[in-house]
Amino acid sequence: MLELVPSLMLIVLLLFIGLIVYLNSALYQPLINFMDQRDMTIAKDREESQKLTSSADELKREAEEILSSAKQEANQLKHEAKSKVEAEAEAMIKAKEAELEKAYASFLQELEKEREEIKNGILSQVPLIKEALKAKFSQL
Repeated sequence: MLELVPSLMLIVLLLFIGLIVYLNSALYQPLINFMDQRDMTIAKDREESQKLTSSADELKREAEEILSSAKQEANQLKHEAKSKVEAEAEAMIKAKEAELEKAYASFLQELEKEREEIKNGILSQVPLIKEALKAKFSQL
């Protein structure tokens, strides 16, 4: 029936061991090396990703600080400009008030002169008016 041939078994065993050695060197070792390199690349990429994330967070924080200081500086400049404009407006108002006071005083002086002239004019015409009144009353 089934006969065991030791030489044939030895040849099959040698072929099997040879096939395992060949597959190990030709297929398994390169595949294992590729997987190890892939794992190292993934680990390196994770580290770089973490570094970039922390760097991005730091840059974001710095940008927020710069923005905050710029806003404060803008508010300060705005306040200073507003104060300066208010001071200039106040000075202009005071100058205009002084000018108007001067003009008002000049107007009052002219008004007083005109009043005196009108008074003198009326007083100089009082005798004529008296005469005219006497003439009118005498006609009545």
